Amino acid sequence: MGGSRASEAWPVSDHFDGSRFFNPGGAPPRRLLDVARWQLGRGGDDWPDRFPSPFPPDRPPLRVEGAALRVSFVGHASFLLQGAGLNILTDPVWSERVSPFSFLGPRRVNPPGIAFDDLPPIDVVLVSHGHYDHLDVETLTRLWRRDRPRIIAPLGHESTIRGQDADIAVTTADWGDAVPLGPGVDAVLEQVHHWTARGVLDRNHALWCGFVLRGLGEGVFFAGDTGFDQGRPFQRVAERHGPLGLALLPIGAYEPRWFMADQHMNPADAVRGFGLLGARQALGFHWGTFRLTDEGIEQPPADLAAALREEGVDPARFLAMRPGQVWPRASAA
Repeated sequence: MGGSRASEAWPVSDHFDGSRFFNPGGAPPRRLLDVARWQLGRGGDDWPDRFPSPFPPDRPPLRVEGAALRVSFVGHASFLLQGAGLNILTDPVWSERVSPFSFLGPRRVNPPGIAFDDLPPIDVVLVSHGHYDHLDVETLTRLWRRDRPRIIAPLGHESTIRGQDADIAVTTADWGDAVPLGPGVDAVLEQVHHWTARGVLDRNHALWCGFVLRGLGEGVFFAGDTGFDQGRPFQRVAERHGPLGLALLPIGAYEPRWFMADQHMNPADAVRGFGLLGARQALGFHWGTFRLTDEGIEQPPADLAAALREEGVDPARFLAMRPGQVWPRASAA
């Protein structure tokens, strides 16, 4: 499965050197020698083969109109956002594994919180970057053939997404660009601190991002994957967009810290980021579905609870989501 290559037509900028994208003033991804050091010395807690959600699979409504917002968690980084008459998926993954191989790699330990056939018609798909646990070409192809959604990704991912079906239309954009989704609703690509690759030879030939959805509810920030990076991703979003109603923040895949800290937040980082954003509510994701790193499967919500106590934040304002869970609960169908 080929990776994306950066286009020579893109201008050199503060985050593109003419060949590769990079984090301005931030840390690069770990070297392959560091990966080998981690893997050879890897420990951590074993995960169970199954970790079923306490929530039954969601059966979302066809549409949610007006200013109301309904959020359903599918698992890992996949959310269904419904509002303003739009159905929007983030980083949709319905595959059994997140890997270039169908027989090897991290395997799902709970089913998706919405069965694929129970999805309403999807209007928009947001893809934050190219790692296999966020960009699942099999799921994107299924969605395209069923619904013809608008697929939006940062620069460089079109060749990966179109690799299985050349007819798939992809809108790519740079940090700071706003993509209209419908009357009064825009998706704005925001700078976060991460990296991307599909293989060993295409590292950072494509870009990564978070998304702010303006005009959806009171505004939504989906962070994708990000390191804390001295709080700068959250400060930028707050400065550009003001207080938002909802932040979707990753809280998993953070151990060991010597390896993961620059690119993945732990729950304490996420709580600090939530404070910098000034958002009304946060939903935690990126935990409990695919084992990617060394922390135990139930460690992220435990660490989140401790961080919220430490910062004096009401735990009801930052939930560690489970597949099938709907926010706000009162709006569940």
